[in-house]
Amino acid sequence: MTNNTPLRLDSLWRGAHVATMKNGRYSVIENAAIGVSGGRIVWIGEAASLPAYQAQKEHDLHGGWITPGLIDCHTHLVFGGNRAGEFEQRLNGVSYQDIAKQGGGIASSVKATRNASEAELIASASRRLKSLMADGVTTVEIKSGYGLSLDSELKMLRVATELGHQFPVTIKRTCLAAHAMPPEFDDKDAYIDFLCESVLPKMVTLGMADAVDAFCEGIAFSTEQVERYFKKAQSLGLPVKIHAEQLSSLGGTRMAASFQALSADHIEFIEETDVKAMAASGTVAVLLPGAFFTLKETQRPPIDLLRQYGVPMAIATDANPGTSPALSLRLMMNMACTLFALTPEEALAGATIHAAKALGMSDTHGSLDVGKVADFVCWDVESPGELSYWLGGNLVKARVHEGKLH
Repeated sequence: MTNNTPLRLDSLWRGAHVATMKNGRYSVIENAAIGVSGGRIVWIGEAASLPAYQAQKEHDLHGGWITPGLIDCHTHLVFGGNRAGEFEQRLNGVSYQDIAKQGGGIASSVKATRNASEAELIASASRRLKSLMADGVTTVEIKSGYGLSLDSELKMLRVATELGHQFPVTIKRTCLAAHAMPPEFDDKDAYIDFLCESVLPKMVTLGMADAVDAFCEGIAFSTEQVERYFKKAQSLGLPVKIHAEQLSSLGGTRMAASFQALSADHIEFIEETDVKAMAASGTVAVLLPGAFFTLKETQRPPIDLLRQYGVPMAIATDANPGTSPALSLRLMMNMACTLFALTPEEALAGATIHAAKALGMSDTHGSLDVGKVADFVCWDVESPGELSYWLGGNLVKARVHEGKLH
């Protein structure tokens, strides 16, 4: 293109300020314009500096702030039934561990999910997904883990795939088959063998998973068992992530970091050695304040240590039927500020650029820059800090996914 050739755009967006979130900071562009072509950003900057262009569509946003589309990097959005009864039990003093021992917890969701048809799972997950999208989310990670058999795990991941076809949202699928023990197994090592020999190879053959996750905890799987599972995943070319140090310190985070895990999630009980390992491996810390709040936990993640070692902190809903029935990522951003003492800027980075890194998508998503996918939201706010300030409310003026208004 010569200097005299106009910039050819599918769409031009102007009339708002932009928080690009480059390098995890607001990185503001006032009175900005964003040029989009082929679903990607091809120009971004101050509108006054816009070169000659030809655009098929122009959008004047009439004020507000544009940010990258929010990324919910940890959800269990597909499940059968709900566990409102367990919520009531916990409020009457029954612990999460005791509920699990009684056959509740994850086991009850497994039963309901196995019994549900794909159509039923799509219908229920669609309602939850629409709530996230209405709150500014453009990318969602969805985990399996309520099937715990080859057929049921594949069913969950097919549903996740179908949601991505039906809605203007990017879906990343994670195999969390090592979530809990299925009723037909009574030996954890035997179940891990089954996952390594049957489930993971089938997932790869069918192309049904983008990553592998595991729950490393006393009520789930040991560090050694998860390590064996991760070795198999890595040999099959799948990146790993981990639920770790939520209820106790078992060293799962350090172990996962040795596999260059994309993320370690929950991590209330991580220690300095864990944080050092995460920093060295580039593993993202995914904070889940919804579960912390719902379970009435008191041990906060060591935010100052994570800052000290430069570990990126992502924020997610952990949307699930038992411990975080959360359908607003913005509410989680507020909770990350009020419960974990993040700043609003850190919270927004946690739901954009750091969340993208937690999904292995930082080259294409999470910040607004030339060459990246044109996922962004225009908000009816006077400053980006308001996204963590308001508890609820409809703040979305325009939601753009892959360059198209939805």
